[in-house]
Amino acid sequence: MKSTSIRTPIGKVRGLGSAKSGTEHWWEMRLTSIALLPLTLAAIVIVISLIGRNHAAVVQILGSPLVAITMLLWVYAVTLHMRLGLQSVIEDYVYGKAMKTGLLIGNTFLTIVLWLACTYAILKLSFGV
Repeated sequence: MKSTSIRTPIGKVRGLGSAKSGTEHWWEMRLTSIALLPLTLAAIVIVISLIGRNHAAVVQILGSPLVAITMLLWVYAVTLHMRLGLQSVIEDYVYGKAMKTGLLIGNTFLTIVLWLACTYAILKLSFGV
């Protein structure tokens, strides 16, 4: 029986093949993209409504649970989508193992810091502290 594998002979010898995480990564990118469509529109409307208002008015608008939750979901989806996208770029175009590992770690920490900073700011304004 003839093998129908599309792997090259050198790939078979080296044991190279699927890392088993491509499908999960693909789905996460698609789901965050879909989530970002309505969330981005809502975030744009919210930010436009804040233009020209004083601090008290901004706190009052962001004090609304619906507005705060929408902004928190948007920040989470943006940072997750950004991390996944940069991860793909790093994995595809950086060839040194040490450099790739360092950039992947940096990418994760950067997105966590951005997510925490934005979340803190929204919660602080939302609770009016």
